[in-house]
Amino acid sequence: MAKLNSGSENVETCMFCLIADDQDKKTEVIKKNKELVCFRDIAPAAPHHYLVVPKQHIHDCSSLHSGHVDLVERMVKMGKAVLHDQGVADMKDIRCVLGFHPPPYTSVDHLHLHVLAPASQIFQKKKYKFIPCSHRFVTVSIEDEKLLFNTMI
Repeated sequence: MAKLNSGSENVETCMFCLIADDQDKKTEVIKKNKELVCFRDIAPAAPHHYLVVPKQHIHDCSSLHSGHVDLVERMVKMGKAVLHDQGVADMKDIRCVLGFHPPPYTSVDHLHLHVLAPASQIFQKKKYKFIPCSHRFVTVSIEDEKLLFNTMI
């Protein structure tokens, strides 16, 4: 079972830990490696809406620190790879949105990167949740091999 960063508490009820540990048979994992898992959001806000989660339980994006930069970069790279694998081939022409909801806007207390595309087709009733550079959504991008956040974490 996955453990909290401190290693002192079991996270037996965390849905994303269960998915990452292959204990949830209802969720189809699209891509995984030894560190990360990607699957479809159960309430998609766009035609392509995926979540990338670390197997290690990290509470949320407010728990991130400078030691997590490489992890977040790998999460972004996996998200973009999944979009490519799912047919979103040219991300220069089709804008995608990648980011985290900070507390109190998180629905699951396990770090998860939202990957949505195309941005122009985010469903109207859910657009407010994914406004780039807003207090509800910390957007992430990699430019010139450097990770950029829209806010300081």
